[in-house]
Amino acid sequence: MKKTLSILLLFVVASGFSALLKTSLNVTVRDETGNIVAGASIKLYAKKEDYEKETNPIADATTDEKGVAKFKELTNLSIFILVRKDDKDNSGGGEQTKLEQGKINKITVIIQ
Repeated sequence: MKKTLSILLLFVVASGFSALLKTSLNVTVRDETGNIVAGASIKLYAKKEDYEKETNPIADATTDEKGVAKFKELTNLSIFILVRKDDKDNSGGGEQTKLEQGKINKITVIIQ
């Protein structure tokens, strides 16, 4: 009985803990040769139409010196990502990703 109760309590605590975690996304940007890209502009879109027209982004950021941008507390679990730096981008590729709720999601986007 004690063992069953302990397992049940552990499950309840673990379930509650995962509900407290916010959904986030770390985007790493690389160029076509695999080099990191600092200073790239990243915009996230909830709808494919907005992505295609480049309107109504739900979030935006710029990559740091390690080529990474972090987005926190995302509510959309399916997003389109547009990355641009100078004359390079990932447009036309339909860069869509599905996020796992309550997790730190990670993706690498290649621009050319």
